[in-house]
Amino acid sequence: MSAIFWHDELPSTMSEAARLAASGAPHGTVVAARRQTAGQGRHGKRWASEADAGLYFTQIMRLKAAVPDLPVVTLALGLAVAEALTAVSGLPMDIRWPNDILLRERKVSGILTQFEEGAVLAGIGVNLNQRAFPEELESIATSLWMASGWDYEPAKVLEEILGKIELHIGLLDREGRGPILRLFEQSSSYAMGRRVEVDMGGRVVRGVTHGLDESGFLRLRKEDGMYELVLAGGVRPWL
Repeated sequence: MSAIFWHDELPSTMSEAARLAASGAPHGTVVAARRQTAGQGRHGKRWASEADAGLYFTQIMRLKAAVPDLPVVTLALGLAVAEALTAVSGLPMDIRWPNDILLRERKVSGILTQFEEGAVLAGIGVNLNQRAFPEELESIATSLWMASGWDYEPAKVLEEILGKIELHIGLLDREGRGPILRLFEQSSSYAMGRRVEVDMGGRVVRGVTHGLDESGFLRLRKEDGMYELVLAGGVRPWL
């Protein structure tokens, strides 16, 4: 059973989890907050963490997987969160490579993985009960409440997610990358045959997705017929 430390407010669950990991906190330890004042998203972006509206947590994971496996760990986490949110809401989820959970093409959850203090820190934010978002997010974000009209209890959603994480990370530890890569390709509409554009740090590349490589990176067949491997970048539909 994971030790779960709930806080009314933290700057970031990720930074608190890093502190606990440095002090030797065991595998499975969870830091959760009802509000974050400096929540972290990918590429240094801020994660909106409204009080009592979402689920914000970081889990410390001490894995057999090596640092080169971190991209596949991220994919496994995405699968876990998507399955858990469908289980609690009955709503179908999509995964935009590598780790954005989408509901009706809007982001409902994000995942940030970091390797620190000899452990993988899995930071996860889920929009549960938000009724609205700031103007800059309203066209790209949603919540479970906005899609279903139901309120969700963060602790219960956390329990469901942790169970799915245990299943998928256990699969990765036992059987290696292959099963996770196949599950991701089956579960994500963005993994195969999707027209996308990728912002790769100032350079935008357009093409059609062509599955994942053995490390979990996204293959892209560009307009000129050449292939490019996407190691990181913001993936969006190319209409």
